[in-house]
Amino acid sequence: MAYQFTVSPDFGPSHIAGWQIFNTWLQRQLSEGIHFELYDSFEQQRQAISNDNVDLIYANPYDAAMLVREKGFLAIAKASNKPDEAMIVVNAESEIQTVEDLQSGTKVATTDDPDVHMMGMIMLEPADLNAENIEVIACDGYVLVAKQLLRGTSDVGFFLEEAFQDLSAMVKDQMRVLVTSQIQIVQHVLLLGPKLADRKDEISELLVAMNNDTNGQGVLESLDIAGWEKLEQEDIEFMIDLMSTLVE
Repeated sequence: MAYQFTVSPDFGPSHIAGWQIFNTWLQRQLSEGIHFELYDSFEQQRQAISNDNVDLIYANPYDAAMLVREKGFLAIAKASNKPDEAMIVVNAESEIQTVEDLQSGTKVATTDDPDVHMMGMIMLEPADLNAENIEVIACDGYVLVAKQLLRGTSDVGFFLEEAFQDLSAMVKDQMRVLVTSQIQIVQHVLLLGPKLADRKDEISELLVAMNNDTNGQGVLESLDIAGWEKLEQEDIEFMIDLMSTLVE
């Protein structure tokens, strides 16, 4: 029976081909069947995790806590120099120039990407805004967040920085970034489930060595990743503790 691999739903369509290439490469390196499965939402993905249908995952920082502490996943690697940062964005023609200009009742377009929403809410605090005095407009993806801003049906939008940069130049030119988080430590991580725990060191070494051959370099390029860095369990525990502190 093939193992199951998935990635966080916050990545746009432009990244799918790269992850498929990575999955094929990993299967060949391990001589194992690995099925690459994408989920349309965090809810669907979490249900699959709950049902033990995920064995390898490139997880967002928020879900990493649940995966490690509730499902026994192990830290494998993180992408080099690729921290997760959130952006608060407005329509380019908006009169809003700073976060402090926002008022009670602000309409916020956001996805169900938990870490980005959390960081976005933290960045709203200088305007004394919180879940009680804003209107949340839930969107299924970052393209729809952009549409809300362009239509003028939302005052601000929360974006994963990488997702914002993936938008077309034409769309980005019609928006303006108010603020970007600078947390640096929070980022997506590659985690290994219990069924593959005995191959942790092998997989970690394969990933770290990907830059050493042409095929590996090509796969990394398709992912828009410079390379992988080995991630120890204490590293992921530190990030989880930081996320908990930020939530509080």
